[in-house]
Amino acid sequence: MGYERMSGWKAKRFWKEAQVTEAEGGYTVHLDGRQVRTPAKAALVVPTRDMAAQIATEWDAQEDEVKPTTMPFTRSANAAIDKVRVQHAEVADMIADYGDSDLLCYRADSPDELVARQVAGWDPMLDWADAELGARLTVADGVMHVAQPDEAISRLRAEVHKFGAFQLTAFHDLVSLSGSLILGFAVARDRLNADQAYDLSLIDETWQAEQWGVDEEAAEQRAIKRAAFLHAKRFFDLSGAA
Repeated sequence: MGYERMSGWKAKRFWKEAQVTEAEGGYTVHLDGRQVRTPAKAALVVPTRDMAAQIATEWDAQEDEVKPTTMPFTRSANAAIDKVRVQHAEVADMIADYGDSDLLCYRADSPDELVARQVAGWDPMLDWADAELGARLTVADGVMHVAQPDEAISRLRAEVHKFGAFQLTAFHDLVSLSGSLILGFAVARDRLNADQAYDLSLIDETWQAEQWGVDEEAAEQRAIKRAAFLHAKRFFDLSGAA
């Protein structure tokens, strides 16, 4: 969940060393003794030492000019503190809404090979969601919206709301980048690794590329999104239960 305000923020490196230190509520990073703060001026305190170490590494890697685009853990932590923490319920509801239009529920009716790939890749995930989360989603052919059972959506929404601000920040990206609430849960709960889940989200695109050739620009964008997806999983894992 990118922190947009950082993208226009520029600063010169003024410190010699970034250090992880304990802080009230978790861990923080000091730059020559000065605590790092978020763009909203809140103290940057994260839930685990390992996450703080990743952030410190990003600050140590900066050269003359600070480049936020090279600092994904810092950006995600900023988002968790400045945005998600202060509007947790709204963000959770926004993510849970993906369950009503989950990628895995909308299937091609032809050609047979694509249909078979979707069945093989997506049906096991829907079965897992039913068994693990108590949510059986309805599958339909085509792209016309199909209403999902209220009970299933309510169960999924309740699970999303259980995430703390840091986990929810990562979960937002797992869901929005894949287009699937179920794939997001599968990664969060280690049913799939991040690469496997992202590949499943690309079944349609992969099929099209096989038929018509690879669009280089589209392939580049997919690579960028995959990297962001993998980062989201790492951030989720380093969030502990927060």
